[in-house]
Amino acid sequence: MHIIDLLAAAAPAAPQNKFGFAEALEQGGFIAYATVVILGIMSFGSFYILFTKWFEQSKILRQGREVRASFWKAPTLKDGAAKLDKNSAWRQIVDDGLQAEEEATKLKDSTEAHDWLHGSLARSEASINARLASGLPFLATVGATSPFIGLFGTVVGIYRALINIGIAGSASIDKVAGPVGEALIMTALGLLVAVPAVLAYNYLQARNKSIGEQLTGFSTDVLANIASGGAVRPATIVAPAKAAPAAAAKPAAAPTKP
Repeated sequence: MHIIDLLAAAAPAAPQNKFGFAEALEQGGFIAYATVVILGIMSFGSFYILFTKWFEQSKILRQGREVRASFWKAPTLKDGAAKLDKNSAWRQIVDDGLQAEEEATKLKDSTEAHDWLHGSLARSEASINARLASGLPFLATVGATSPFIGLFGTVVGIYRALINIGIAGSASIDKVAGPVGEALIMTALGLLVAVPAVLAYNYLQARNKSIGEQLTGFSTDVLANIASGGAVRPATIVAPAKAAPAAAAKPAAAPTKP
């Protein structure tokens, strides 16, 4: 046992890492901590907007599939609207269209009445698109500014490294490793926050474009239905009826002898 203890005492101790993430923040001081906190808030906000908007868009797309499947099978728009969720975007367009139809009867000019109906549906559609686009400017801002925030931390870290070199009079690795490591960490954090924000912005924008096209088509169908008094409606896809199983073939009767 004494020999093992002597060997363990004689073995060189493992070197300690003095240039880790926590050490870099301690060396950077207030500026490093403030940069990390700001980037952390940006990253949390980006992922929060991504998931909340994704769920909101998925709900509208699911409701759109239900509209195409069952809405136009109803005899009137009111009956079809009763089948939709009260807080859905599709229900809002139908309700605004019906309300605009009632108000259009107060206009004496039929052309003005049609323009009023068309404008009301356009405003309803625009309000839905605006609600879907909320939060996306934050993603765009994060994607555009977070690399520069990280670059600010990089500049400060390089500045501290130059100060250490000037004080020591030589560019030894132990004097510049900490500040340079801090600078590289800030650069990496800025990119780590910016890239997901840009990808999320483009992804959500593409889905909003698809939803906007569907809302425009539905709004046009509602307008045509109201203007025609219910005569014009899009064709509904009817599921093909299942073919009845073929009856078992009966054996042919034997020919009778003359």
